[in-house]
Amino acid sequence: MLTDITLGQYFPGRSAIHLLDPRTKILSVIVYICTIFLAEDYLAYGILAAFAAMVVGISGIPAKMVIRSIKPLWIIILLTLAIHIFSTPGVVLYNLGPLSVTKEGIRMGILMSLRLALLIAVSSLLTFTTSPIALTDGIERLLNPFRRLGVPAHELAMMMTIALRFIPTLLEEADRIMKAQMARGADFTSGNILRRAKNMVPLLVPLFISAFRRADELAVAMEARCYRGGENRTRMKELKLGALDIMAAATLVVLIVVLVLVRVYNLTI
Repeated sequence: MLTDITLGQYFPGRSAIHLLDPRTKILSVIVYICTIFLAEDYLAYGILAAFAAMVVGISGIPAKMVIRSIKPLWIIILLTLAIHIFSTPGVVLYNLGPLSVTKEGIRMGILMSLRLALLIAVSSLLTFTTSPIALTDGIERLLNPFRRLGVPAHELAMMMTIALRFIPTLLEEADRIMKAQMARGADFTSGNILRRAKNMVPLLVPLFISAFRRADELAVAMEARCYRGGENRTRMKELKLGALDIMAAATLVVLIVVLVLVRVYNLTI
């Protein structure tokens, strides 16, 4: 289960998606997420899914890696599906005791589940195709206008990127600790919820200790390299928008226009 979580991982490549400016990718993901909320039917979600599949194909990221990014949250997706199926009023198809399955509930549950899956997949694609350093620079440049309001742009960007970067590391550490505890007789799968929570203590305690130790080692390493924040720092590669970024923005605009037309003219399937 832990090894299926791919958030924060970076897969080097030379695809058109990899070569995009990180600011373009960050803003595109934000716009795409907002665009998802324009979708209200299967046609709109089909267009969004086709667009996401096209981006995955261009990026060269294996489809199974994108599916792995969704897999850890399948319980939340199924719970969302069940809540809408049993709580949405409409034409009753089946009665399961006090609960009723409605036609509208099934439709809404499928659409909401697709929405969650697309959100996770596209967000994961951002970290798959953007290195931590590029991601830090992109977030910092986007936050720079807010410095006049006292927002520490560089520090916020650094914290966000370090958090993403250490997710895979901590997951690997948790997997090693779990296997070591299981070899000593620990049981993390049997029993009721309270018993399972109690059995997680031998995992969580060393994991927290390891996380604090890594944070301390990182702080010492940054101080040893005379790191003093973003002031007067120079970069080996300056961020510049190019033709690929313009093409990506134009493609995203076309997607938005198509979805708006679908919604305005009530095109459905």
